[in-house]
Amino acid sequence: MNVEIKDVSWLHVLHDVSLTAGSAKVTGLIGPNGSGKSSLLRCVYRRIRPDRGRVLIDGADVWRTPPRQIAQQVAAVTQDTPADLDDSVEQIVALGRIPHLGALGRLSAAERALIAETMERCDVSALAHRPFATLSGGERQRVHLARALVQQPRLLILDEPTNHLDLRHQVDLLRLVRTLGVTVLVTLHDLQLAAAACDRLVVLDGGRIVADGPVTEVITTDLLRAVYRVEAEVDHGRDGLPRVFLPLARQSRDASATRVRCPGRAATQ
Repeated sequence: MNVEIKDVSWLHVLHDVSLTAGSAKVTGLIGPNGSGKSSLLRCVYRRIRPDRGRVLIDGADVWRTPPRQIAQQVAAVTQDTPADLDDSVEQIVALGRIPHLGALGRLSAAERALIAETMERCDVSALAHRPFATLSGGERQRVHLARALVQQPRLLILDEPTNHLDLRHQVDLLRLVRTLGVTVLVTLHDLQLAAAACDRLVVLDGGRIVADGPVTEVITTDLLRAVYRVEAEVDHGRDGLPRVFLPLARQSRDASATRVRCPGRAATQ
């Protein structure tokens, strides 16, 4: 599934944004807080309607396509889902099948098997009968991912999906995403995770695209200085992926700056 965002503007947040997300590729949106990443995703999955511009999915305008048809093709894991739901985890995951249910609204045996399999893949099977409201933030995030995958989308939208997840589940989630074979639009703050998980990065700043291209070309010292306003070093490991080194301590006469190094793509494969 191809996604085309053409000259999208919304309020004072997005300004003439255009990009294309290729079929079965993972496209990452990065940029500082308030740069418009989440707002752009909301325009794609019909949460907010752009003031100008169009969003096309396989050539069809999402705002001229019946909502049910969009829901059968597009699933989103967002940052603003309710946390106080009384439903069980299994019931929450099963919601992903609603766009596909017939007039009777009953789950088939095959759909129940799909729900069970997906919960296992997302490591939430043991939580099946727990009330959703009793879960930790990380557990809720994995449940919402399972709900989105049960929807069997051709386009998966993930808005900060690694929030609240521990390191193991961050790696597991991004590894899973890369194996799905669907088009993915994802926002991430962690540049190392973005470099490891994405085929391509789009950088937003002030509601405008300031860089767009392969991971190795986008994450540079100059970009970090211009967009994130930090001085950092970028080098490339044996896998060719950029690694960011942030000086977190003042250099003394005898000590070098403290640096943070995170694993690259190899950790997610």
